[in-house]
Amino acid sequence: MLRWPPRATVRRAASLRTLEFTLHRHGLGPVAGVDEAGRGACAGPLVAAACVLGPHQLKSLADLDDSKKLSPAARERLYTAVVRHALAWSVVAVEAAEIDRIGIHVANLRAMRQAVAALSVRPGYVLSDGFAVPGLPAPSLPVIGGDANAACIAAASVLAKVTRDRIMVEMDRVLPGYDFAVHKGYSTAAHMACLDRSGPSPEHRMSYRNVRDRVAL
Repeated sequence: MLRWPPRATVRRAASLRTLEFTLHRHGLGPVAGVDEAGRGACAGPLVAAACVLGPHQLKSLADLDDSKKLSPAARERLYTAVVRHALAWSVVAVEAAEIDRIGIHVANLRAMRQAVAALSVRPGYVLSDGFAVPGLPAPSLPVIGGDANAACIAAASVLAKVTRDRIMVEMDRVLPGYDFAVHKGYSTAAHMACLDRSGPSPEHRMSYRNVRDRVAL
């Protein structure tokens, strides 16, 4: 009688590993995830990250999820765990002036390609969050809601978000008066009030209309 092999016991985040495990089983690994943070902000850099997780389900990574759903403390804890346990990871930042020069979409795609290319482990497959990234060095698949459905993308999301938040906190120290540590450069009402009061800083994206319209005439 033919019997199926027993299924491995996995933890809560096992559902986030389904795509990675399937690709590994078909000889397409290692699998990298790539994601960004700051695309919707009007100040500060865009940050892209890529990550290759190991084949084992680790308790310290069991809470991986879309970084926007996690508390800052949870993101910091997961950042430490990802950096410690990932097979490979990389982070790339694109400054506001470069975003203004080439446009946010081009900057986003370029940063993602650079992050994947910078991995110390060459991936056999790449999963991206939500949309295709042309020019990657391996076959790739866009995953809708990827940072909530694939652990490697969630790990990249955490790396990008924590790195960018740290940059914005330091930016707040260097450029006081804009509350960058609070809103992280996104277009909140409080941020717009700071812009109305002080005008754009060198870290604002002048190609964004809500910034450009606040330049003193």
